[in-house]
Amino acid sequence: MTKAEIVVEVAEQTGVARKDVATVVEAMMETIKNHMVAKENVYLRGFGSFVVKRRAEKTARNISKNTTLVIAAHDFPSFKPAKSFAEKMK
Repeated sequence: MTKAEIVVEVAEQTGVARKDVATVVEAMMETIKNHMVAKENVYLRGFGSFVVKRRAEKTARNISKNTTLVIAAHDFPSFKPAKSFAEKMK
């Protein structure tokens, strides 16, 4: 499902204009991204949590050049579904 399909479906369910729904969806996604970049978790009750996880520094190998390189520690976004949402999926 694409963002455009989400906008169409929400507009049909609520009776709100597609343009207004698109603005709200875009604003919601931007807000979640901004908070995650600031290393803040976002919790949506009944849906799930967008959390920032940390990957430790590690050593990797480039087999073709037979060299090793160090991959620095970094943060990455992750999603964990709520229990009720996960149960619905089963």
